[in-house]
Amino acid sequence: MDNSSPVTDMMRISDTEFHLIRDLVYSRFGIALTDQKKGLVVGRLQKILKQHGFKSFKEYYDHLVADKTNIALTELANQITTNHTFFFREPEHFEFFKSDILPWMVREHKAKKNNDLRIWCAAASSGEEPYTLIITLLEYFGVDYKNWDCGLLATDVSEKALVAAKRGVYDQTRLQGVPAAIVNKYFKKTADGFEVIDRLKSEVTIRKFNLMNEKLPFKKPFDCIWCRNVMIYFDSPTKHALVNRMYQQTVNGGYLLIGHSETLSRDQTRWKYVKPAVYRKEE
Repeated sequence: MDNSSPVTDMMRISDTEFHLIRDLVYSRFGIALTDQKKGLVVGRLQKILKQHGFKSFKEYYDHLVADKTNIALTELANQITTNHTFFFREPEHFEFFKSDILPWMVREHKAKKNNDLRIWCAAASSGEEPYTLIITLLEYFGVDYKNWDCGLLATDVSEKALVAAKRGVYDQTRLQGVPAAIVNKYFKKTADGFEVIDRLKSEVTIRKFNLMNEKLPFKKPFDCIWCRNVMIYFDSPTKHALVNRMYQQTVNGGYLLIGHSETLSRDQTRWKYVKPAVYRKEE
């Protein structure tokens, strides 16, 4: 008779081992793991240790540090990061995007005789947010969409999430609350769920990118940056260093949208508060 339990089967992690992995996660991904997250770390990483035959978390840590291919770090990022999201999450942001941000972008670009609307979805996760943005753009512009270069950049540190984003297939729970007319127009039913149509996929450029990179390697600034629900994992110095780098990568008058559970300290950033979770670079 097998009397084992999930608790006794879990590999043990010492405080020293946890602090090594915690510090590595912080330095590479900016995610601040408190001591209360020790159980989460063990739960998410023990499968990796067992699969690869590591006998301890210290042995696993040594492998992470020695691995020059970054494959092990990518696997770590896939396990540590949380990628729960859904279409039209925090809908007031998309309403404000349509009512205020897009009209401003159109006026600015018409005045400059430039049709290149530049939008960066910096925490794209499994794709729901960038595809929601493209749907919003298509609905806003209608037949005039063809006269604008509206494609957007979607990035994330998790390759697992990006694979899901490129595939673009979602179960019905991710579409709860989305009007049937939108679902019928932009999704096709498959055996696995609902797949975004090729038109949406063609408008989103999906790339792996670590927000902890000290330099943002973009040739042109963005009109609008969406960086929602990722900075809740960052401590204050990491968060403000990131948004200040984003400030430099945004046009004058451009916008930054963050998650509603996130805030920016006004004395630590030049972003100007517009409304909850919406900030602007003053013109």
